[in-house]
Amino acid sequence: MARLAPIVILFWLLAAVAAPWLGLQPDAIDLGHILATPTLQAWLGNDDLGRDIFARLIAGAEVSLTVAMLVTAATMTFGTALGLVAGYYGGWVDRVLMHVTDVFLAFPGILLAIAFAAVLGPGLNNLILALCLTSWVGYARLTRAQALSLRGRQHVLAAQVLGATTPRILFRHMLPLLMAPLLVEATFSIASLIVAEASLSFLGLGIQPPHASWGSMLRDGVRYLLVAPHYVLAVGFSLMSLVLAVNVLGDTLRDTLDVKN
Repeated sequence: MARLAPIVILFWLLAAVAAPWLGLQPDAIDLGHILATPTLQAWLGNDDLGRDIFARLIAGAEVSLTVAMLVTAATMTFGTALGLVAGYYGGWVDRVLMHVTDVFLAFPGILLAIAFAAVLGPGLNNLILALCLTSWVGYARLTRAQALSLRGRQHVLAAQVLGATTPRILFRHMLPLLMAPLLVEATFSIASLIVAEASLSFLGLGIQPPHASWGSMLRDGVRYLLVAPHYVLAVGFSLMSLVLAVNVLGDTLRDTLDVKN
């Protein structure tokens, strides 16, 4: 499975990037092929409005990966910076920042995301913002724990004695040593965000019709599970394959980089 994971991820990445140039029409309605089974023209069949399921899967992959990448970049940047400051300074700064982090940890992340998405309203931008507001906690706690152990290292103490500025110490002497665990954390975060985006769209709080999302496709397909199982199976297998591949890649990176649990 470890060998297949990069292939699966690469396939969906290439499909998402190339989607605008593939000439697919994921929103084209064809009432003559409602819930049609797979054919040479529609490899995975058609949905409840006759739209090509394969084309909509590609469009949904573009949305899922875009959301996951943007949210990961934003939350990793914010959470890492916050954790570095808390771990390096310690004292009341650490206590205040960690108390704020604990407040967010007191609630399940998906429930907070649902609450924020419900308040902000549906849509791609609000979905990204809602996930950003709830996904930075893991990076902050991981970075803070590592920074607490690194601030006493000899090279950090030497930099302080030589008069290095705090930003230079944080980002030149400490951050590079944190990149391995942060990279592993980011990999698992991407898998979680793909599921979170699908979950919010399934509940109607994410991507809105007619735009394709794996979550909304699952919601629509469940109603026709007995008469058109190919609809749900295609979407469910696509979501499972990508999330599983990303998690396997994360496990491989953790073992390769020798990151301790």
